[in-house]
Amino acid sequence: MTTYLYPQNLKATANLWLWSLRDFAIMSIALLLSVLILAQTRMILPLAVTLCFGFLSIRLEDTTILDFIRYAVKYFISTQQIFYWREKK
Repeated sequence: MTTYLYPQNLKATANLWLWSLRDFAIMSIALLLSVLILAQTRMILPLAVTLCFGFLSIRLEDTTILDFIRYAVKYFISTQQIFYWREKK
């Protein structure tokens, strides 16, 4: 009997190590371009941006670090918090 390993109900996103497949492809292309730019112009900024993107797109339990930062900014900065004070009787 052959056993096949499929994502949960074929609806889960494809992952490669700690990144989604789309993020890994973007990171691979950006890393290649960053290394070429570094070799030609000695400018390290594109490589730093690529590494930051790689760190921020690490996926743990269906949430990336970038998603967590977005949720935190939305909660603490961009949306108004409403508090209701109740009197003790």
